[in-house]
Amino acid sequence: MIKLLINNLEVQVEEGWTIRDACEFFGLEIPTLCYNPGLSNYGGCRLCLVEIGKAPNSKLVSSCTFPCEEGLVVHTDTARVIQARKMMIELMLSVAPGSKVIQDLASKFGVKQMRFEVRNEECVMCGLCVRMCAEQMDGNAIGFQNRGYKRKISTPFDVKSKVCRECGGCMYVCPACQARCQGPNAEDPICNACLQMDPTCVDVYGEATCWMYDAGRCGTCVRPEKEESKKQESVLE
Repeated sequence: MIKLLINNLEVQVEEGWTIRDACEFFGLEIPTLCYNPGLSNYGGCRLCLVEIGKAPNSKLVSSCTFPCEEGLVVHTDTARVIQARKMMIELMLSVAPGSKVIQDLASKFGVKQMRFEVRNEECVMCGLCVRMCAEQMDGNAIGFQNRGYKRKISTPFDVKSKVCRECGGCMYVCPACQARCQGPNAEDPICNACLQMDPTCVDVYGEATCWMYDAGRCGTCVRPEKEESKKQESVLE
């Protein structure tokens, strides 16, 4: 067994577990887009970022690919982590604003603006379709091509694959294939129809501290220090 600290709580996990595995086991929510329990870990979406180590030498890593280590210190909801997740959601929204999955993530994490040019490429390179085809359907009909901004997913030489069985597995796992509620002709790139409030505990403690995530994110269980100080000043006056 491996001992490590997750959100200041000492836990024991099995050898070979990733940080995401450990967090899931102990009921800590880690958002992800490219992860699927039936497929190999990829770490491409970067939504599952967590902060490891102690300040000022801490760093962000993808929890679905980083293995648990003895004595490792992990924080899952610091202000730095949440800011990085919001940035990744903004980037994915600029690529595939028509995806209901990404729109729901934007609402959940309070992404209210998008500072990038909308490209409407409808593929966030999560690699789910490639891994589904190769690992579950044993097809290997599609794969990644090129690098950088020219990178794409297609069949070899962009011609119809002879090994593709048209099973639809790639479309089943694709987050961009699930259309947003407003349809393809939505006026705004961000829906925010299911917008939730940001967790107030991040402003106070530097990370979301409430284990009851829904209750903690509503902002009713934590009183910001500024408001508390103002009340104390009014009493003294």
